[in-house]
Amino acid sequence: MRLRILTPLAVVVDDDDIAALRAEDATGSFGILPRHADFVTALTIGVVGWRHLDGRHRFCAVRGGILSVTGGKAVDIATREAVPGDSLATLDQVVLARFRAAFEEERQQHVESTRLHLNAIRQIMSRLHPDGGLLP
Repeated sequence: MRLRILTPLAVVVDDDDIAALRAEDATGSFGILPRHADFVTALTIGVVGWRHLDGRHRFCAVRGGILSVTGGKAVDIATREAVPGDSLATLDQVVLARFRAAFEEERQQHVESTRLHLNAIRQIMSRLHPDGGLLP
């Protein structure tokens, strides 16, 4: 199989001799082998691992993304950020912690933005209905 992992700025991985791949989506961990049915899923923050035909193992931490299998021989992953490596321990400890912290920060910013929008709507509504009554 061919594996490509792409970010908006680069092709991070482009390997042709993949024997097996493991990744994780919201339902859990799953595997992809050659001749897999066409498939699309949203990945979680995690590590994608694969084995080459010669037995070498490689890994890539991904910050979520979309994985697609096409024709049973091409696996493409589009992600916001990806860091390849040979050591699962290093990727797990350093990179995933950074990805999760960034995700949490983005989540907090989204919550704050939603609060500001709701407050603005409340202010507009109070100006339209100073007595708290219904619209005519």
